[in-house]
Amino acid sequence: MSRYFTLLRRCAPVAAALCTLTLATAAAAHGVAGKDAEFIQSNPGPQLLPFLYLGAKHMVTGYDHLLFLAGVIFFLYRLREVALYVTLFSLGHSITLLSGVLAQVHVNPYLVDAVIGLSVVYKALDNLGAYRTLMGVQPSPKLMVLFFGLVHGFGLAAKLQDLKLSKDGLVPNIVAFNVGVELGQMLALAAILAFFAWWRSTATFRQGAVLANVLIMTAGFVLMGHQIAGYLWAGES
Repeated sequence: MSRYFTLLRRCAPVAAALCTLTLATAAAAHGVAGKDAEFIQSNPGPQLLPFLYLGAKHMVTGYDHLLFLAGVIFFLYRLREVALYVTLFSLGHSITLLSGVLAQVHVNPYLVDAVIGLSVVYKALDNLGAYRTLMGVQPSPKLMVLFFGLVHGFGLAAKLQDLKLSKDGLVPNIVAFNVGVELGQMLALAAILAFFAWWRSTATFRQGAVLANVLIMTAGFVLMGHQIAGYLWAGES
């Protein structure tokens, strides 16, 4: 246990800097807003290409989704394993994205985004071996990725539900958005895998992996805290 406290103490200055950066980024949290939201709300009916683009854009700019995805594949070396875990994640968020919007299952966006932040923390701790070391047990990685995939899907659905989408062309538009999310995920995954392939070939990976996961965990805590604060603030206003 003392080893983890030593690592956390050494990483504290970098983690503090990351907290500041993450808070600044979280203040302008990704979502469907601005001109994108204006276009969607002013153009009812089937809009397949725009929704495809918006889905891809949302995933590529979705720092919380990408942090979790990076954590999931951090120590996966075989493409078969990468494909399995990414498929579980995709299955989870596709189910809740489609059902959440089409069945009008509403969840509080602040709370679901807080759980998404928690998913980042969970995966970083898992990569650090914290569960087995501190508690003697380790949750099933596959089941947890599927579960948090479902949570991430509700986060995606919440962004679209805020727009009060027209029922005209809703089904094809949401399907196109989901396909766009998958395409954006593939693009982001390719970049992350390329970076890991290079990093693992260097001598810095072994020590840097610990620091990287501590920073990922820190970012997850900051994202979670930011969303909880937003929920409490919204409840008071």
